[in-house]
Amino acid sequence: MPVHFSAAEMSARKQRLAAAMAAHKLDGLLLFAQESHYWLTGYDSFGFCFFQCLYVGADGRVALLTRSADLRQAERTSNIEDIRIWKDGEGADPTRDLRAMLEDLRARGRFGAEFDSYGLTHFNGRRLEAALEGYAELIDASSLVSHLRATKSAEEIVCVREAARLSDLADRAAIAAIGPGADEGAVLAAMHGAIFSAGGDYPGNEFIIGSGADALLCRYKSGRRKLSRDDQITLEFAGVSRRYHAAIMRTHVVGRPKPLHAPYRAAALEALLACEDELKPGRTAGDVFAAHARVLDGRRLSRHRLNACGYSLGAKFAPSWMDAPMFYERNDFLIARDQVYFLHMILMDSDSETAFCLGRTYLVGDRHAEPLNADDLDLAPKQG
Repeated sequence: MPVHFSAAEMSARKQRLAAAMAAHKLDGLLLFAQESHYWLTGYDSFGFCFFQCLYVGADGRVALLTRSADLRQAERTSNIEDIRIWKDGEGADPTRDLRAMLEDLRARGRFGAEFDSYGLTHFNGRRLEAALEGYAELIDASSLVSHLRATKSAEEIVCVREAARLSDLADRAAIAAIGPGADEGAVLAAMHGAIFSAGGDYPGNEFIIGSGADALLCRYKSGRRKLSRDDQITLEFAGVSRRYHAAIMRTHVVGRPKPLHAPYRAAALEALLACEDELKPGRTAGDVFAAHARVLDGRRLSRHRLNACGYSLGAKFAPSWMDAPMFYERNDFLIARDQVYFLHMILMDSDSETAFCLGRTYLVGDRHAEPLNADDLDLAPKQG
């Protein structure tokens, strides 16, 4: 199983990282985020639920410390040549093995570390600091690689467009399955089946599905119900190709709509298009959120909206497909060409138990953002 990208692509990523390390005066990086491992080397695994670390030196050396279960995973999915194994056992401390690896590599100095990562628990972070005390200076470099990953290469955009195609297949499968009496499990099965049968991957988190009062939930939960004759169902899902995500969010109305469905849909669409207009080079993530808040607050819907309206998308691993940056108030992250974002307009009115959500994925171009999926925002399931 080769790395999914060309040798030239992987070399360019390494050069971008080397330049960023030099700008931050780092002698090395200790990478714990699986997304960083994948982006830099192709290494594809969920083994980051245990301790593993990818060392990258300013001199270009790369070495992976992982468990025996991931040895062949790294050999078959990545371009890493130096793979070290720490041994499972009572009293094992892989941070000591990491120090031993660094000593063997004669790597010392000022190291950036991805402290804000699912791959480095607080427990292991404390052990890491203890193991390297007096040996290396540790600097928080949690956002260094994620900021590089935010701008996609031409080869990555191919994966994003394929993910968008898969998301549209899942969207159509859901719409065909939705109707009075439909089981939520059957809707999920149709969506996942459409993606997997067309060559897609598992998403970074569960698809969100909820109907009735649960249409107001923004997270997946266990349990299923069948749709009533008059109902609402909220879906948030993503097509995934080579770990790259393209998401869609919709609330569908089954049978007779609630009195607020129509005005909430109009508000969500107006807000989506206002945010879309801000999604261009030179604007900030905060500018996008301000457009969202301006429209919805102007319609007196501030109590029913969220405090964020989207985020970057890319190659992500569990537990979430959400990537940095996020669209929230006064976020000064600068939007640039070839970045990929998911905009979601979420209205959840607990007083009337009315939901309306609308979202799709965009690619930022020179002057505007291109919608990659969900072309028909008016698409709705047949009524029973």
